[in-house]
Order: sequence, then C-alpha cells, then structure tokens
Amino acid sequence: MTRQKKINILRVNHLRGPNIWTYRAVIEAWVDIGALEDFPSNTLPGFYERLTGYLPSLIEHECSPGVRGGFLQRLQEGTWAAHILEHVCLELQNMAGMRTGFGKARQTSQTGVYKVAFRTRQEDVGRRALYLGRDLVEAAIHDTPFDAAQAVQELHDMVDALCLGPSTAHIVDAATARGIPQTRLTDGNLVQLGYGIAQRRIWTAETDQTSAIAEEIASDKDLTKSLLKACGVPVPEGELVQSADAAWQAAQSLGFPVVLKPYDGNHGRGVSLDLSTQAEVRAAYQLAHRKGGGSVIVEKFIAGDEHRLLVVGKRVVAAARGDLLHVRGDGLSTIDQLANQQINNDPRRGRGEGSPLNVVVPSENAEVILELERVGLNPQSIPPADQRILIQRNGNVALDVTDQVHPSVAAAAALAARVVGLDIAGVDMVLQDCRQPLHGQGGAVIEVNASPGLLAHIKPANGTGQAVGTAIISHLFDNKQDGRIPIVGITGTHNTGRMARLVAWLVHISGKHVGLACSEGLYLDSRTLDAADSSNWDAGQRILMNRSVQAAVFENPCTTILGQGLAYDKCQVGVVTDVSWHEGLSDFDILDAEQTFKVARTQVDVVLPSGTAVINAKDAQALELAELCDGRVIFYAPSPEHPTLLAHRAQGHQVVCLREGYIVLAHGAQERPLLRLDSLKPTKAALPEMVMAAVAAAWALDITPELIAAGLRTFESNPQKTPY
Repeated sequence: MTRQKKINILRVNHLRGPNIWTYRAVIEAWVDIGALEDFPSNTLPGFYERLTGYLPSLIEHECSPGVRGGFLQRLQEGTWAAHILEHVCLELQNMAGMRTGFGKARQTSQTGVYKVAFRTRQEDVGRRALYLGRDLVEAAIHDTPFDAAQAVQELHDMVDALCLGPSTAHIVDAATARGIPQTRLTDGNLVQLGYGIAQRRIWTAETDQTSAIAEEIASDKDLTKSLLKACGVPVPEGELVQSADAAWQAAQSLGFPVVLKPYDGNHGRGVSLDLSTQAEVRAAYQLAHRKGGGSVIVEKFIAGDEHRLLVVGKRVVAAARGDLLHVRGDGLSTIDQLANQQINNDPRRGRGEGSPLNVVVPSENAEVILELERVGLNPQSIPPADQRILIQRNGNVALDVTDQVHPSVAAAAALAARVVGLDIAGVDMVLQDCRQPLHGQGGAVIEVNASPGLLAHIKPANGTGQAVGTAIISHLFDNKQDGRIPIVGITGTHNTGRMARLVAWLVHISGKHVGLACSEGLYLDSRTLDAADSSNWDAGQRILMNRSVQAAVFENPCTTILGQGLAYDKCQVGVVTDVSWHEGLSDFDILDAEQTFKVARTQVDVVLPSGTAVINAKDAQALELAELCDGRVIFYAPSPEHPTLLAHRAQGHQVVCLREGYIVLAHGAQERPLLRLDSLKPTKAALPEMVMAAVAAAWALDITPELIAAGLRTFESNPQKTPY
C-alpha cells in the first residue's frame, strides 16, 4: 500500500504544568507524517513559496540557527513536516493574538511518527491551532486551496471568547514578572495568584480585598455623593428624581446647565450632559430611566473635561483625560457614514476588549441620538460641508495624563476611593486642567467606580501606557511575598507514596496545615478527602487552591509528568529516589533508563533557587541530576563512606546516612545522630532509604531534628489509623 503525503494526528494531550518539554503548558501531539518522512521540505516543489505566502510572518521565527529568518533557512535546507507543523501552530496562535514562542518536534521509536509540542495559553485554542496548522501545511504541500485569513480569524474569535481579558492578562503578566504563580479558576477572569494560604484572587480589577459593601455603595450614586460630600470631597449638587416632571423641577432648582444619569449605571451609559431646556431634560430623563431601570440623578453641570483616575490601595497610579467627539460634514455623507469615515477608521477603535476606544455607530447609540436631536439632527442627516457636529461628550477617556496630575487632584481621588471603601477604584472627575489645584478650578468627583476598566491606562489612545498591573500586584503582595507555600515534590519508584505520607506527617507536626496528594490518597491534615490514587494534576490543584493549606506534598510518578505535567510551577524541595524504567512508560515511548532520566529531571528542574533537591546517592543516574538543580542538594545513602556523600560533606554540604544503626544528619564535618532505625516500627525500619529521604526533605524545610525524630516515632504507616 502506497503511503500518502499526509499528516495524521494520532493523539493529542494537554500538559497543564511543568513537563518533559518546558515549564509551561503545552499541546503535545503524536503525528504520523507517512510518506513525508522521505520528503523533507526542500524536495517539495513550490512548498516554500506557498507556505510563506500563507504565513509571511514565519520570517520572525529564529529556530535553531538563532537568527531572524532561521526557520525559513531550515525550510530551504530541508526539514520534516512535524517540525514545520510545530512552527505553523505557533504562528497561527501568534497571529490570532495569543503570543507563544516555545515548540519542539522529536521523532519517536516508530519511523515517521513524531511528538510535536508547542506552547499554548488556552487548551481549546491550542488544539484547534493544531488541526488548522495540519490543514495549512498539507495545502502548501499539495497546492490546494486554504483560507489562512479565515483560519486566523477563527482562532482570534476563540482567543477573544476563551482567553483572559487584556486587563486580567496584564495583571497576571505582572505577577509572572514577580515570580508569583497563577491558576485560572474559571473559564472567565477569576484568577488565583499564589498557592494555599499565601494566595490572593483577582477578577479583572477586583481583588479578594474588594469589599462587597464598598461595591454596593459605589453602585448607589446618590449614597456615594452623600458620603463624599460629608468627608469634604467636592461633588456636584444634585437630586434623585422619579419622573420627568421632577427632573425638570430639580433642574430649575439647581440652575442650568445640568446633567442627567441613571441612579444605577456605569460606563457612561444613559448619561446626558450640558442640558438647558425642558425638552432636553425630559428626553434625557427617559434615556437615563431606560438605561438604569430606576431612579435618575439630576446634577449641576461642571464645566471641564472628563478624567478617570485609577486608585490602587491609597494612591493614584494612572490618569486619563477624555475629549469631545466630533465629525465634520462633507455635504454628501450621513452622520452614520461620517462617524465611520472619520472616527471608526482609527485603528485604536474596536468592538473587542483589546481596543482602547469603542466603535461609534450613532444610529445604535441612544446617547448620541439624543445629542444630535438637541441640534435638530439624526444619524441619517447629511450636514453641509465643514459643519462640525458634536457626537459624544463623554466615554472617550483615553489620553494618558498620569504625569500631569496635581497632588491635590490625586489626593481627592484617593480620598474618594477610601471613603467608599474600595481598594481599587476608578474615580471620575471633571477638571478644566488636571495640572492645576482642584479647588481653584471648581473641579469635582462625579463618580466612584468599582471594578474599573484598565485598558485606557494600559493602552491609551495617546501617551504612555501605565504599569497598572505591577501596581495591583504590589498592592496585593509586599516586596517580600511571592504567594508561595513550602511544596515538596517526590519522583521515583521506591515507596514514594508511603514516603509522601511520612514527609507530610513530619511537616504537619511542625505546626502547619498540610495538603497531601499521593498514590495512597488525597489528604488535608487528618482528613481523607479521597482514598483513591491522587498522584495526578487535578488532585494537586485541589490542594493548592485550598486557602487553609500552609504546606503541600505531592507524589509525581513519571507517568503523571508525561501525561499531565506537574500541578505546581516550582517547589521548595524536590526528591528523586531513583531513575528506573518500567513497562508503563512505554505507552509514552519512553523505552529505557536514559529516556527516563529526561522525565525525572523535571522534578529537579522546578526546584527554586532557594530550594533543595534531595537525591539518592546510590542511584547513578539520579546522581547526575544534582548538577541540574538551581538550589542546594542533600544526598542520602545508607553508607556514610559513600564517595558522593564524603565529597559533598567535604564541600560543607548536607547529607543523611546511617552510622552504627542511627539515622545521621551530617553537615560538613558535623554529625548529629537522630535516632536508631531499629527503634521505629518494623514496617518503617525495613525501608531505611524511604526514611532517610523523608528525613532529608524535612531537614531541607528547616524542621528541627527534635521534631523530625518525634515525627518518625509517631508516624503510623497504616493510613486507616492516621492520615499519614
């Protein structure tokens, strides 16, 4: 049977944590390239031209040459379809707005079958990019039609729908820069920063410090004004009304011009400014009532420009100014058409979350329609040439003025946020000049908003974007915090489940609430959460999202690393008992000890620079992992005369061994006998290497020798009697 020049996708896996490929989540696909194994890219006529025609931005891929255009160089020299697929999948995601860069393709033991791994920030997007990438590569090979633009648009729509919004992603990126781990808790923008008891949570611009009472106050504009006024924050005079007649009476009482807005509204919806006639007031009331669904506020109009000041904690971290929006007539086009030609042609405008300015369609915007009606126009009117038409008075806050804000203006905004009780707030102010003192210009706070939009500050239409994500992370975590708890990860085949329980017990008696996920079950302190095998990613996540957990212990078989990835990004202690191949690894095309070494090293690769690798000195391959550790190393072995232990001690480092029947902690030339091994219960005494490894892990966590000894004496190996 003739093999076809096709790419068959055999299986697809999403590795959600650190894995054999990289520290981040990847899509791993097994692909069979069939006859293409005999046809590298330089033997396929016209392939290079067609592929680069579909994706000209592939020129940015450096690949192994390490220079711009490096991948294209590989294409011309000749490379295989699996490698090409890897780069195409990455580029499709990049073009769709989800930046990624890591990818690898490796041949398996079966001719023509490859493992292709590439970074993705969202599983569904990555899986779809794989299949679209396969179709694109095959189209370029066979010179068949393929709509690359449509493929990118499909992925772009998925990114918009499924990935974190730009504001949340900006905060998460700031957390990453600080070394703070993050976990997405829902399909939306709820994100956990950190682990266990050290975690914080964000939901776009809300945090777990954001008070529900403060949010309720902010949504009650009349109450907000009353509180601000009582605390000396300048606010416009106003009244709460229930009818158009009452709105007109209030306007007359306050004096013209006035502003009408919904009692419960946001984002400028239903707000009408600079109203001076009864007709305008009545129409504005109907709009505000329709948008807010309840009472309407009538306020004295404050002359000036709209400003949004972002308060994080107790200070202003960003500020933006708004502009009036106009179109100019040409004598031929309707106002709808003019808006499209003169406003929406701005590349900064769009309908998605990634655009700092919104698209303006007058016929779809009740506020704009009302504004036009005030001058006798409507969206289908054709104004004469050069007539300037005011379209919108508010909602265009996108000009960065952060460095211009007068201290008195910033102080008033920060005070307004504190009065309401918000830790993060968008304070709307009307100012004639933000560079001048507040009271001298008659400025005022007109609204205080919970969960403020951040995009106008991150990507302003004009000016420099502000690092508001960094400010929010600094607000949640002080300079000494990284959101981490002590984590111990254990890899190997030598009684690792029982060892994990022993380590968890030693940590528990040191006074911490401990979460444990291992092959003998899922535990939280003395409580069994699940008696089934829990040495998997999902069980690990259950531990790390629990806010009572102060430390965590995980058993990580090589099969879990290969099939799911680690549940955590970094650990304080990584234990490797051995590097032993077993039959179950053949399902992952891991066929010998040398390949198993590459899997086991994942546990050592994720040890923090401040952490420790605990390694069995008797296992020759495990020994080789020591030089890969970014932190320190504790070796263990039964014999105190083991050459590796002697050399390690000579360099002033720590080891655990047995001497004359005692478990010994040795640090350089100093030795401390812990207790006799035969004083332990027989089930434990029969497993000296398990006990030594657990002792070394506890020692690496700075648990005192006295507590370690007490823990060894009290540990019950039967999980039915004690949790550990």
